[in-house]
Amino acid sequence: MAQSDTVFSGAIPQQYDRGMGATLFAPYAADLAVRLAGIHGRLLETAAGTGIVTAVLAAALPGVAIVATDLNQPMLDHAASKPGLGRVQFQQADAQNLPFGDQEFDAVVCQFGVMFFPDRPAAYREARRVLKPGGRFLFNVWGSISDNPLMSSATMGLSRRYPQQQTWFMERTPCSYHDPAAIRADLAAAGFADCRIETLDLRGPVASVPALATGFCQGSPMRGEIEALDPSGLEQATEAAAAAIAERFGDGPFEAPMRALVIETNR
Repeated sequence: MAQSDTVFSGAIPQQYDRGMGATLFAPYAADLAVRLAGIHGRLLETAAGTGIVTAVLAAALPGVAIVATDLNQPMLDHAASKPGLGRVQFQQADAQNLPFGDQEFDAVVCQFGVMFFPDRPAAYREARRVLKPGGRFLFNVWGSISDNPLMSSATMGLSRRYPQQQTWFMERTPCSYHDPAAIRADLAAAGFADCRIETLDLRGPVASVPALATGFCQGSPMRGEIEALDPSGLEQATEAAAAAIAERFGDGPFEAPMRALVIETNR
């Protein structure tokens, strides 16, 4: 993983939220909220990003105190500006070195964030440390890029335009951690004795192909990759990604298949 794969700054948070939120993240956020129904006490969200899961959890769990953290302050600033999240405590934090005491939380949740952690067992140890005995750790990760055709189509369009680029952010980081054996081993190294891993296929609603392509190309660290290759070509690259998506699915609106793994374990 390139160091730049963890940087979400500048205009990226707004484009990330607007371009990809409803399509990629909202369906899986709703699933996590259902799985967490009935918990009480305090919940910690790591890698909260622009607050897509945070908003769903705040609405679904009115009696639960929520602390939402992320490594990137610009992402949290965007999340905190959303309506209905006034009761959420937002705090910049590294999931590998959490600024909380032992056994403070009843649940820890992370949506599509663990793939970005350079040392996943360290992050899992921190999650276990801050959980109360019996507390729940729940997270999800993307399946392979071949199982997520919106992402694979976008990267194919970019590869056509920039054949010299060997790998792209989407395949290198978000879709890189989908081996159940590797996930189990990392959790075991952190002290989690057992876990349940479910493959969850959902469909992502696409209202606008250009908006989605803008999210991919301008609302993620892929923007930096494109600008390094072609400083004045960001719009043309976005159009290339959009064309590849439309080639596979049409101009829209449509729903596209997505695949993720949902992992649950307890302290």
